[in-house]
Amino acid sequence: MAKHAVLSPGAKMWKSLTCGRSELRLDLTLDCGQTFRWRETAEGHWTGVIGGRVWTLTQTDDMLWYYVYKNHASFGEESDRKRRAGISLQEYSKSKRLKVALKEKEEASVTVCLNQEEDVEETMLRDYFQLDVNLEDLHRNFGAADPHFRKLADIFSGVRMLRQDPTECLFSFICTSNNHISRIQGMVERLCQSLGTQLCQLDQSSYYDFPSLSALADNGIEARLRDLGFGYRARFLQRSAQQILDTHGLDWLEGLRSVPYPQARNALRTLPGVGSKVADCVCLMSLDKAEAVPVDTHVWQIAKRDYKFAAGNGQKSITEKLHTDIGDFFRRLWGPYAGWAQSVLFCADLRKFQKLKEMPDGKQHEEKKKSKT
Repeated sequence: MAKHAVLSPGAKMWKSLTCGRSELRLDLTLDCGQTFRWRETAEGHWTGVIGGRVWTLTQTDDMLWYYVYKNHASFGEESDRKRRAGISLQEYSKSKRLKVALKEKEEASVTVCLNQEEDVEETMLRDYFQLDVNLEDLHRNFGAADPHFRKLADIFSGVRMLRQDPTECLFSFICTSNNHISRIQGMVERLCQSLGTQLCQLDQSSYYDFPSLSALADNGIEARLRDLGFGYRARFLQRSAQQILDTHGLDWLEGLRSVPYPQARNALRTLPGVGSKVADCVCLMSLDKAEAVPVDTHVWQIAKRDYKFAAGNGQKSITEKLHTDIGDFFRRLWGPYAGWAQSVLFCADLRKFQKLKEMPDGKQHEEKKKSKT
């Protein structure tokens, strides 16, 4: 069960679950380009959306702490309290004894509801970060097969693959074509602001749910998104949503979780704007295909530089065959969770994380920051 920590009287109620930094590092996992909706809103505190709810996450050495923002007014109205307790307003006013009985019944009811809600939230968080996968064991296996991975494993421990909503993952990655992370983040944010449902406002920042397939498929969306700076991607977004609804139905994307990786990948590639790399990203990051290895020029360079991968040396671009060859090479090396290993190498090669390589234990940077304060 989740544990509680009351920060101060009247302050937000935080909950926690046991999770060490070797199993999850929020800064690396949420800022390495597999999701585009999390922001570091305070030092070490990340705010974003999971499952239509706004969360703030932070961590200590052995605990993952989380707070979920809700509409607190739902428990604030006197008449609503009485309605939930099953007693009418007239009955409620008859005697003090009924008032006491109502209070006891209400408190018991609310306690049950809150406990159930805590269970739901913890389950959502565990599912999102796939905490049932033991990352230390995976890294040990990768390192045994791959000396280069072993060199990076201690520095970049805690990089996990997320299990995102398939619709959000797919349409976010359609935006990645010929793009960089900061610009993609802006596009996805504008997409949610324009077509999503507002969830709450925190410190002058509004948070939105990801748009539904129906909202994305509307005939006027392409022009609207072009006005918002999406360029040619606007057409891909609208037409992919329309094709899914017209040809497959609302549950099709989530249903791809239960089919083999090659079948899911090929199905995704029939959508406008979805090539091999985007299909593999969606397979790996939302459809439970841990063997999927997204390949772009960045990963190709890693394969050539660090693994002496020679295939396609005379080529200037990644063909479908080269994409498959690189993926197969890494699958043979790392096994059925190859996509998880690739994500560590990808993260380690990002410019924003290069300083960690100068601090072998991955913690000296934190100590230096502390010494300055």
